[in-house]
Amino acid sequence: MQNPNDVVITGIGLLSSLGEGADAHWEAFSGFTKPVIDTDRFAPYTVHPLTEVDWSQQIAKRGDQRQMEAWQRTGTYAAGLALADAGMKDDAALCGSMDMIVSAGGGERDADVDTMILSRADEGAADLELLVNETLTTELRPTLFLAQLSNLLAGNISIVHKVTGSSRTFMGEEGASIAALQTAAARIRAGQSTHALVGGAYNSEHPDMLLGYELGQHLHRDPWSPVWQRGSAEGGGIVTGSGSAFLVLESRAHAEARNARIYASLGVVAADQAGTESAGTIARLNRLADETGLAEADMIVSAASGGDARTADERQFLTEAFPQIPVRGIVTATGHLREALVSFAVAVAALSLYRNQILPALDPTFESEAADAPRKIGVVALGFANSEGIAMLSANEGDKA
Repeated sequence: MQNPNDVVITGIGLLSSLGEGADAHWEAFSGFTKPVIDTDRFAPYTVHPLTEVDWSQQIAKRGDQRQMEAWQRTGTYAAGLALADAGMKDDAALCGSMDMIVSAGGGERDADVDTMILSRADEGAADLELLVNETLTTELRPTLFLAQLSNLLAGNISIVHKVTGSSRTFMGEEGASIAALQTAAARIRAGQSTHALVGGAYNSEHPDMLLGYELGQHLHRDPWSPVWQRGSAEGGGIVTGSGSAFLVLESRAHAEARNARIYASLGVVAADQAGTESAGTIARLNRLADETGLAEADMIVSAASGGDARTADERQFLTEAFPQIPVRGIVTATGHLREALVSFAVAVAALSLYRNQILPALDPTFESEAADAPRKIGVVALGFANSEGIAMLSANEGDKA
């Protein structure tokens, strides 16, 4: 039974190695044969590079473009795509009253300055603390200190697209993406918000981003393979990708009042976070599955990272608990998008439901074929570190069955 405060998805903005926009991404997933990857620039690591973008299409002022780092431009651009897709981009009243919940990282370091510090330290500097402070104050551009702030992505979206309702930013890999979605949905369901912009962005094509993963021994070193097949490969199994995903969420009453297109209904979003031992992880996933009604899903869209132990746990959970439900691991096609990953997975699920079409298997060795177009899709997100989340989406009533 429909409720005026049901949460519905009315706008999708996607940017990745697969292209730009919802339609381009659905076509890429539907006809997927191999990913868009770069194996040379960061060898021995592989990345899924961002597609070529004319930034002026969503960020008109060159000054705005120049002062943003790559991850901020990517997110601001995708946010503009989502607003345009929802029919809100040029509506000052809707954007001015729109809430915004962003998942973001901490910015990009200046690799040249980091290299300079390491070189001077290697030359035998007596006081390393003094060396670091002197180098940072003389070599680092002042604006970079601000660029490290995770909430600058929300600030740039507010400036460029005039989204000026309340604003919240969550920081911390996939967990931030889950928390942003869960918070936005809860506010709408409680009647505290009528419409919200939710999403995140990530730039994998920056040395310090790859360094952070490699220090934790997370990166895949062997030739590219699907996300489910990296357990025995050299390295930690993660192949990163650049991209962004933003969603416009609305209450059903708000969306219907303006005759908005509804992609799908967003049901329960449940999350947890604890240790990474396998038994505890699988127990938490089973509890989240019960809380969200995952057993009712016709398909599961997985945001599995490829990280060795955690992806093995997710594969075990899916195989044991839901062997009858076809699974799709989207990171095979996009790379690991970190803070943007969960919003991206939800967007792909919503497109499948709206189009009444099956998302094809991306890795036939693990992903089974589906007999019919899904009417309910579960999104499972098991972070590469220690976060878990599950969300349920349903086809909008009245759409073609």
